[in-house]
Amino acid sequence: MTQKAHSTTPVEDATKGVPVGRIVSVTGSQAIALVFHNSNGSEESKALQPEMGTLLKVDTPISVVLCLVSALSAPAPTEVDSEQELWIAEIELVGELFKNEQGVPDKFRRGVMAYPALGDLIYKCSHEELKKAYSWDNEETIRIGKIHQDQSIDAVIRVNEMLGKHFAVLGSTGTGKSCSTALLLRQILDKNPEGHVVLIDPHNEYTKCFGNMAEVISVNELQLPFWFLTFEEIVEVLVGDRKGRSKEVEILADLIPMAKARYANGKRGGRLAMRTSDNANFSVDAPLPYRISDINDLLNEHMGRLDMKNSIGPYKVLKARIEAVTSDVRYSFMFGSTTVQDQMAAILGRLFRIPVNGRPITIIEMTGLPSEVINVVVSVIARMAFDFALWSGGKVPITIVCEEAHRYIPADSKMGFEPTKRSLAKIAKEGRKYGVSLGVISQRPSEIDSTILSQCNTLFVMRMANDLDQTIVLSAISDAASSLLEFLPSLGMGECIVFGDGVTLPVRMRFDRLDDKYLPRSSTAKFTESWRETIDDDEDFLENVVKRWRAAGTPTANTTGDAKIAEAVLMPSDAAAKDPLMSPAAQDNPAPQKHASIPTMAAPQSSETEAPVLDAPDFEEEASDAEMIKGSIESAMEEKERIREALRSKSRFFK
Repeated sequence: MTQKAHSTTPVEDATKGVPVGRIVSVTGSQAIALVFHNSNGSEESKALQPEMGTLLKVDTPISVVLCLVSALSAPAPTEVDSEQELWIAEIELVGELFKNEQGVPDKFRRGVMAYPALGDLIYKCSHEELKKAYSWDNEETIRIGKIHQDQSIDAVIRVNEMLGKHFAVLGSTGTGKSCSTALLLRQILDKNPEGHVVLIDPHNEYTKCFGNMAEVISVNELQLPFWFLTFEEIVEVLVGDRKGRSKEVEILADLIPMAKARYANGKRGGRLAMRTSDNANFSVDAPLPYRISDINDLLNEHMGRLDMKNSIGPYKVLKARIEAVTSDVRYSFMFGSTTVQDQMAAILGRLFRIPVNGRPITIIEMTGLPSEVINVVVSVIARMAFDFALWSGGKVPITIVCEEAHRYIPADSKMGFEPTKRSLAKIAKEGRKYGVSLGVISQRPSEIDSTILSQCNTLFVMRMANDLDQTIVLSAISDAASSLLEFLPSLGMGECIVFGDGVTLPVRMRFDRLDDKYLPRSSTAKFTESWRETIDDDEDFLENVVKRWRAAGTPTANTTGDAKIAEAVLMPSDAAAKDPLMSPAAQDNPAPQKHASIPTMAAPQSSETEAPVLDAPDFEEEASDAEMIKGSIESAMEEKERIREALRSKSRFFK
């Protein structure tokens, strides 16, 4: 009787509807069903046929098992219409609706406890069953669109699950990632107005999406003092990632605690600062204020010591590197302040919106900054978010959203900024425990560090044609319904497939459209429209473009870093005697000032008035100190003459 059912019109069940097939094989989380044929060809009967991605059901004694169609086939197709073919549906068992005491399907749960038996009939899910499976309505959920199978059912997201276990929005350029990200964050913050979100915006496209809800920090307003950086971060900024840097790193490790001690104790200059028990109380990683000028003073003091005359090369290189970076206009947000003040609490409050004051999201605009500077900003913000959550006991949950994430956490170990990778990886691995969540937005998942992507539990996957990208996404998905990824190349604009704990079931859905006034500035350029219009013959147009271009910053305000290092190492023989450690170019040609007409990112000023290269003796100290400093000066002059003589003998080589 059952065998006959697949070749005739199936009989409708009053409570379950018309069966669409029957189970013929069950293996683990998958099953195979024979699909019944429609005989009358009507639109109503065609609607009964299962499609790819359709959610079906199988009735069992204790529950209704939900199955997702992953493949359809006709193993032995016929050429004659009158002959019936064998139709096969491959289905994945994804969850259950448990029956209550009255036998009515009620509560949904992922996974399967009661497996279907051979011969069990399968049906299409009803509207109410789809709603129970896909659409939860409580304070912890937000509505973001409609599901594909039934456009009358809302697609909802469980916010705690999505944020607590991290999320990613992935898809090719032009598929609607920015609009979808803006919609997600707006819906979350509309329902949770006391939130704390930091959005890294490298293209300045999200500001209009949030209106007065956002605290927008542009490049010119950004403040991340250098002393916020950990030792690893400051080494990457001041020394760089190059071979043979170990000596400079050791020097910085010694000098930074001394500089912190000087700032804390209010000491400047004076006799040589050696490592003391007081200095040992200051960690190189602790976010305590110190002055770059104190670092320079300490470098000069060490170079002037009697026992250093044959090993001052690394000190000179480090000093030149510090001068190059601190005068680089691109790093003015770190080194541009004229004074060093402990404003850590105020800066943290603005970044992480504490208190919120009606603006639950901070947007960091970084258009115009080179990638190496952006990497430093992302590294510091991510690491500070984690440390803040750790030391606040997780009282203030924070979400960090990284647009263009493949730039900060590349899969290639030779690319990117290593501290940035480690900061974001730490959030991905441990942030859930302390209330720090990560949002990853990218069009190239294959270029993202797989360790971090695999930690993103909720994935919004939009149209994606690249095979390598699809493979990476597949490897990051733990759901049984991974066959839905077969739809990726054919998804429409604003459509996506959602996987993970943020949704009750993997689902194909379409995002709601944002109001035009909230759309991000990420639309595709209208070439044909622009190319039909004549550009006004306005001289100010190009002048303003050039001015904005230049205002973004030049590599350095003075000479380049390489030139400074070369000056420090080569030490020209005609250097003026008034400063044994200063190049003649620096003495005779003061550094030019940045042109006053450029309105943004002025060259940073020196933190304090620089101390003399070698400190004068302090006559209130013991006579031995004065003699030591005098000997240091003599040693420095001897070293200078030695370098001059070496340069004369190798002048042809240097040319």
